[in-house]
Amino acid sequence: MPTAPQALFTARALTKTYRMGEVEVQALRGVDLDVYPGEFIVLLGASGSGKSTLLNILGGLDTPTSGEVHFHDHNLTAADERALTRYRREHVGFVFQFYNLIPSLTARENVALVTDIADRPMAPEEALAWVGLTDRMDHFPSQLSGGEQQRIAIARAVAKRPQVLLCDEPTGALDYETGKLVLEVLARINAEFGTTAIVITHNAAIAGMAHRVWRLANGRIAGVEKNERRLSPAELSW
Repeated sequence: MPTAPQALFTARALTKTYRMGEVEVQALRGVDLDVYPGEFIVLLGASGSGKSTLLNILGGLDTPTSGEVHFHDHNLTAADERALTRYRREHVGFVFQFYNLIPSLTARENVALVTDIADRPMAPEEALAWVGLTDRMDHFPSQLSGGEQQRIAIARAVAKRPQVLLCDEPTGALDYETGKLVLEVLARINAEFGTTAIVITHNAAIAGMAHRVWRLANGRIAGVEKNERRLSPAELSW
């Protein structure tokens, strides 16, 4: 009888409270979750539902107020800042809505910023070829479209061969056709590299790509749905 896969992430009773002056804001209110290797997960929810806070905790950019989160057998909750920095560098790639490219560097040089500090990186040229930008390697961000800039950001994230790709509204600033190109890149990375992808979006149509969909509301996971048949980006319409 096959053994059940070991979870990549396990989180239990996660809470996060921010203090704004004399006001406390509860961003997470007791979240439990398990994420398995190779999954493509979409997080849906209104602004303020806790999606970005949850993603930042999984990525080691933030720590919970209470509860625990484990990556394999490593307790991220107990890790100090040095250990979290090593975790982010070695295991996690980030893609945000805004591309965070350095304007004075070419596409190749922006990707090389990551490959210079990673343990077993792709060459920048290989990473850019993966996202279809071989002919744009020596262009500066100002010479590229929004979709091309986002694909550079994805190339930079995957160049260090992360186990996890965390994406916060990666198509939020893009039009429909360009957004689908970016989603195709993410789907291919998930399928061919086996990279676990967790994607935040306001766009419910993108949920069709996921193995599982988490719906967040008021700092809690209000529902989990499993797709029996995942849609390709070409099949999505929004």
